[in-house]
Amino acid sequence: MKQLPKGSRKLIHAWAFYDWANSVYSLVISSAIFPIFYGALTIVKDSEGNMISDTVNFLGFEWNNDTLISYVTAAAFLVVSFLSPFLSGIADYVGNKKNFLKFFCYLGAVSCIGLFWFNLEDLWFGLLCYFLALIGFWSSLVFYNSYLPDIAFNDQQDKASAKGFSLGYLGSVILLVLCLIMILKYEWFGFEDEGLPTRLSFVLTGIWWIAFSQYTYYYLPKGNKKARLTKNVLFNGFKELKGIWFKINQNKQLKRYLVAFFVYSMAVQTIMLIATYFGIEELEWGEQDATTGLIISILLIQLVAVLGAFLTSRLAIKYGDVKILIFINLIWIAICGYAYFITTPQQFYVAAASVGLVMGGIQSLSRSTYSKMLPENAVDTASYFSFYDVAEKIGIVIGMFMYGLVAQITGSIRSSILFLVVFFIAGVFLLMRVPKKHPKIKNLPEDRF
Repeated sequence: MKQLPKGSRKLIHAWAFYDWANSVYSLVISSAIFPIFYGALTIVKDSEGNMISDTVNFLGFEWNNDTLISYVTAAAFLVVSFLSPFLSGIADYVGNKKNFLKFFCYLGAVSCIGLFWFNLEDLWFGLLCYFLALIGFWSSLVFYNSYLPDIAFNDQQDKASAKGFSLGYLGSVILLVLCLIMILKYEWFGFEDEGLPTRLSFVLTGIWWIAFSQYTYYYLPKGNKKARLTKNVLFNGFKELKGIWFKINQNKQLKRYLVAFFVYSMAVQTIMLIATYFGIEELEWGEQDATTGLIISILLIQLVAVLGAFLTSRLAIKYGDVKILIFINLIWIAICGYAYFITTPQQFYVAAASVGLVMGGIQSLSRSTYSKMLPENAVDTASYFSFYDVAEKIGIVIGMFMYGLVAQITGSIRSSILFLVVFFIAGVFLLMRVPKKHPKIKNLPEDRF
């Protein structure tokens, strides 16, 4: 097939459609069904619903269920942080980043399907699938994000990024609703086992991810270069990273923006990962079913996030990317303060809607802002985005660690939520230090490094 030109509406749509394909992981596995399934599987309650035990046996040791899944999550993010710059440097050199995108997509999707067999008897296998699914999802995003400056011009990138997130939110909501109907009305589908529809949700997630990503693969270009894969590629990959680090240091705007993104992203990603657990442990659900209420909250976040991504892209065009990011961080500060005091499901719904509005905006705008700050005619975009990705992932590890540490010291998840305000305040001040303009630094010769 003839390659579509940069800026083509069809090419941009095909790129954005990968968000439709892969976002089902972040909703079904990361945020909604799997956390609730994991909690139900690992928490023992009495006939009145009071918790008796929340410990599980793994590798001969007794673990708190939340601690165990947090450690596995942190370990997976550390692996992603190591792999991202390593693989993206190789992908840029040999020009096959689409193959890397496919590999991690299939790794993540197949691992989601493997969660069908998650049980306490073979806990190692279930945790391994969870571990590999996380690696597959986040590693694929490095290569997906790096295509943005390749497929869209500068003035198109805010809208293209927002379109991707919007498609992702809509697609994931559709699958979540289908899974929710299957779980709550399992008798409609002839299921006798109440737990089977939940496990099938993991299978559907993997199939959805693989099937819809084919549209993206059909139109995306293979890569930027056509060098052969040789034994020296590994060293060239690290050489490429050294060059990228040098260029980032020479670009004051890009460097300061990355620092600011690193700081506020700690809080954003941590909130997204612990929101469901906060709802389970801190709210007084009364007679209302907590599972249904939490999924309604997650659906509300996803739907409002579509509006948030759209509005943010419009406001950024009018007022500038950095100014809008500062404004969004201020809103996050207010949300964290509000969350400290909420106790009822109704208050939680208000917080969820507010989170959705700024979550979609800060994710899409952060990505497109970084893309527009890259040097002109950059061909090593995957390596540039690996730094972006590593900053995000290390931020997640630090954010989750600080969240757990504060909760352990204070004995309160609410204190941890309030503590995250510090990162947003720091993010505001760091964003204020980002220069408005920067000299366009073109790629330097390879022998420069």
